[in-house]
Amino acid sequence: MFKPLSLFIALRYVRSRQSNGFASFISASSTIGIALGVMVLIVVLSAMNGFEKALADKLLSVIPHGQLIGVNTPIPQWQKKASQVLKSPHIVAVAPIINESGMMQYKGEVKGVELKGVDLKLETQVSSIKDYITQGQWDDLSLKNSIIIGAGVAKKLQLSLGDSVQLLLPQGVHLSNSNSVHQRFPIPLTKQVNVVGIFKFGGIVDDINVYMSFQSVSDFMGYNLNESQGLSVKVDNVFKAPLIIREAAYKLDHYVYVSDWTNEQGHLFNDIQLVRLVMYIVLIIVIAVASFNIVSTLIMAVNDKKSDIAILKTMGASSLTIMYSFVIQGFINGVLGVTLGAISGIYLANNLTHIIREIEVLFKTKFLSADIYFIDFLPSDLHYSDVYITVLTALSLSLIATIYPAWRATKIEPAQVLGQI
Repeated sequence: MFKPLSLFIALRYVRSRQSNGFASFISASSTIGIALGVMVLIVVLSAMNGFEKALADKLLSVIPHGQLIGVNTPIPQWQKKASQVLKSPHIVAVAPIINESGMMQYKGEVKGVELKGVDLKLETQVSSIKDYITQGQWDDLSLKNSIIIGAGVAKKLQLSLGDSVQLLLPQGVHLSNSNSVHQRFPIPLTKQVNVVGIFKFGGIVDDINVYMSFQSVSDFMGYNLNESQGLSVKVDNVFKAPLIIREAAYKLDHYVYVSDWTNEQGHLFNDIQLVRLVMYIVLIIVIAVASFNIVSTLIMAVNDKKSDIAILKTMGASSLTIMYSFVIQGFINGVLGVTLGAISGIYLANNLTHIIREIEVLFKTKFLSADIYFIDFLPSDLHYSDVYITVLTALSLSLIATIYPAWRATKIEPAQVLGQI
């Protein structure tokens, strides 16, 4: 006989339950329900982790982690200021930047753009935009009056390599005469530039961003030598960027506006967190409902085994032994369901991207479009901490579900039951 007695009794009852068709069906449904809930929760959490990782690895690879923009006046001697910022902990790279909103005009078509004046060498240390150039070369920005545009801009204006396009920018405030009537309605600066490159990243980045060399934009906008509108900063932990950038700004002896990626793209991260929380709550409820099917199974088992329980009590079995027998019997369902769900969930999470691609090929459709989102695939990043939390939660719910039916079993009176036999 197995030891302890409660485990032996529980295993005997589990085996005998297989002969009862209806009880076996209820038991199997609870096990399958728990398995499905655990599997889906692991897959969903892995997908959310994948979106976070894609956000950090791709979108934030071309968007500055943070920027320090001069207040009212440009930053003088930006090389010196960049060295000061680099001394801050967790700052990986710094590059000068000039951001200007303007328009591009070509053959009667006009498109609003965000012009970025960048240092060709230093910009590659804070951004990987160079890797997304599909036509032309990044180094061609060193040519006179050259510009690199996004695929969305090129599509809107029907531009291709070598085309000459007119760039219109507002006059900088620091260039305007405060006593001039033109301060209210300044004449826009115009410049004819040549398209030397086109990049394709996806989403809104392609639709608005254009790049010129830092020196060209500086001369065009009338900045003095070694002046920069601001500094772009790359950090080693994007999710701590607000704190890191703010601490770095304190070390500058120049008044600057402090901004980070969360100001423009933080809604994406917040949306991911919100969806994660909602899905976690919903799927935990699903697991709870499946777990409480164990209650039905055990109540049926208790009613079916009343005479056995009465005999065990007359033979000296304690209430705890009876209770543990039914707790273990119900908990076995939970363990089986959680095990099946965890194994299948881990497998699906590790192969989710490939599986979704196969489904897209099979049905000739696309779930995510790079023209709208910054990725065109469903990412997945399995964290085993999520698996542990899911498994422990499901096991806890399964265990809780066994308590009431097991307690009911201890309240059976042997004399009353045996007297009816």
